[in-house]
Amino acid sequence: MRIAVMGAGAVGCYFGAFLQRAGYQVSFVGRGAHLSAMRERGLTLTGPRGDIALEPVEASDDPRAVAPADIVLLAVKLYDAEAAAEALRPMLKPEGICISLLNGVDGPERIAPILGPARVMGGAAFVSAVIAEPGVVRYTSAMSSIEFGPYQGAPSPLAEAFVEAATKSGFAARLGDMRGLLWHKFVGLATNAALTSIIRLPAGHLYSDADIRSVSQGMMREVMAVAAAAGVSLPDDVFDVHVKRLDSFPPSMYASMYFDLAKGRRIEAEHLSGYVVRKGRELGVPTPLHGFAYACLKPYLQGMPKEIAS
Repeated sequence: MRIAVMGAGAVGCYFGAFLQRAGYQVSFVGRGAHLSAMRERGLTLTGPRGDIALEPVEASDDPRAVAPADIVLLAVKLYDAEAAAEALRPMLKPEGICISLLNGVDGPERIAPILGPARVMGGAAFVSAVIAEPGVVRYTSAMSSIEFGPYQGAPSPLAEAFVEAATKSGFAARLGDMRGLLWHKFVGLATNAALTSIIRLPAGHLYSDADIRSVSQGMMREVMAVAAAAGVSLPDDVFDVHVKRLDSFPPSMYASMYFDLAKGRRIEAEHLSGYVVRKGRELGVPTPLHGFAYACLKPYLQGMPKEIAS
């Protein structure tokens, strides 16, 4: 089984590194200094579950130069979803599948018309990782899993094979209802991304504060209300699960959007709190807390405003 990672950032490199270490053929498609370092020195993963050093790695900035893969892990930013789906088409075998690891909940429906609904699997990645320096990815917690499911129809044999490959590689993978699992993660994801980005502090400084904790819980309830109005069935304990999850984050943990914001890059707020707000308006669900978060982050959607950056 050949696997390709489209979007060789922190998340894509994390899972790709474990798969390659286990003996699977893995190709990485990325760009910039991180890609150059991977080509020259390989890929290093560091963190609490142990370090991985891979050399060489197959890394390219051209999807057409990568041998067709049975499975493509799509791990780009949300604003690049459609362009990345178009670009990865030459990488994917005709019978292959694309497992989307995009943040948010609308990624699979955006890429399905491009790749074909039967070839798309919607997935949620549970890992906290960041590019510490070019060629080096640091992960900061023991979270290490992917949950995914078909956009339509039943799971293919390749989906079952990926679950087995993940187990052999040292991380968990679970098949389930795509829509439910994406919204389940979204409850905490949209909240934590907004708060760590707006406040510019990691989890350890946030959720132990009674006032911030109250805001975070209100934001999670807004997402749950939008999901319910959209006809998404979430488990009865979804709120308690995410309260505990936020409490369990390493004290130094930030959401990935914070790192983009801090570096003056484009951010994904349009598809996180922004999506909650738009979907809430469409369904008649009030979302004042996410509305405030989106308004605060909106000036940075395209990166630091040029007149400020200069």
